[in-house]
Amino acid sequence: MKFGGFQKTSLIDFPGKISSILFATGCNLRCPFCYNRRLIIRPKPPFLSEEDAFEILESRRRYVSSVVITGGEPTLNGDLDAFVRRLKDRGFSVKLDTNGFFPHMLEKCLPYLDYVAMDVKTSLGKYGLMGAKGTEGFQRSIELLKDGRVDYEFRNTAVPGLVNKEDIPEMGKLVEGAKRFVFQQFVPGETLDKRLNDVNPYPPEVIRRFAEIMKSYVGEVVLRI
Repeated sequence: MKFGGFQKTSLIDFPGKISSILFATGCNLRCPFCYNRRLIIRPKPPFLSEEDAFEILESRRRYVSSVVITGGEPTLNGDLDAFVRRLKDRGFSVKLDTNGFFPHMLEKCLPYLDYVAMDVKTSLGKYGLMGAKGTEGFQRSIELLKDGRVDYEFRNTAVPGLVNKEDIPEMGKLVEGAKRFVFQQFVPGETLDKRLNDVNPYPPEVIRRFAEIMKSYVGEVVLRI
């Protein structure tokens, strides 16, 4: 694997842990609210190799023993499972962030993961707005996580226009019976679609109303707003 970025320390990306973050390049979607444009649109070097990543992680082990792999979309990489296994074999806790469109790779990684955060970006009918050609793989990944082999959360960035009140029950039906669903605030600025930089985020009370609806479908709803 190659990585387009590295963050030494995060206190918020891995629930309950201090982590380092590796950013994979490339993505199959083009979400208008994405703020990692440089990772998905013709990513440019310098890139970080696996060996470079391990060298940095080992040098910081006294401070951080958990790793988040995010993107871009990490599961695009055919060798992700081997890399995750190497991390696990070296004693690191590993969290994967994914859009869920590659369930085969997700399933291969599950034995070596401690936590998965999977995006549920909106209702199925709106996924075409993000360049999705179909959602069968995405729906399969939902079921894989609901099987409970690893701790997980489904999460949504509450983007006005992309996520409205009428979308919440549809999203709830998709993940019905899930352990945990997270709503996080949309923050405009350097988005893939520049028009979203002029969109005001939802007030917190609106997202709280979304959460009340979602509580009918899942075990726990978390707000990061």
